Amino acid sequence: MTTLLYVVHVLGAVLWVGGMAFALLALRPAAHEALEAPQRLVLMLGVFRRFFRTLWHVVPLMLLTGWAMLFGWYWGFGASIWHVHVMHLTGLAMAGIFAAVALGPFRTMRAALTMGDRPGAAAAMDRIRKGVTVNLALGLLTVAVAAWGRFGG
Repeated sequence: MTTLLYVVHVLGAVLWVGGMAFALLALRPAAHEALEAPQRLVLMLGVFRRFFRTLWHVVPLMLLTGWAMLFGWYWGFGASIWHVHVMHLTGLAMAGIFAAVALGPFRTMRAALTMGDRPGAAAAMDRIRKGVTVNLALGLLTVAVAAWGRFGG
């Protein structure tokens, strides 16, 4: 059972961190080269609508599998090693940032585009970009800590 929890947890991390990396490092620059601002906003709204819908399922799975492994594999906080504590902290921070972005600037962007307020939508998109950038940095740090703690001691 622990192996299944671990696999689900790692696959969730791949989807979450990989999706953020793709959105920021590949999709966003390509959209800026190929599309005018109004089309870019519509594209990014669709991209984040689909990505955030996926994350509303992935993030709870990440937290639940992480806690299940923490208490089932590592026997709780007191018996776990340093990298588990760091992963827990960064995971909670990432979940909070995701919720704040999805429930704040993403909703603002969607409403602004519906009302035809492109400057408002662009400002909200910039806040989304900043939140996703912070989460990508935290996600990469978390992956590095997980690998280091697991194999580096």
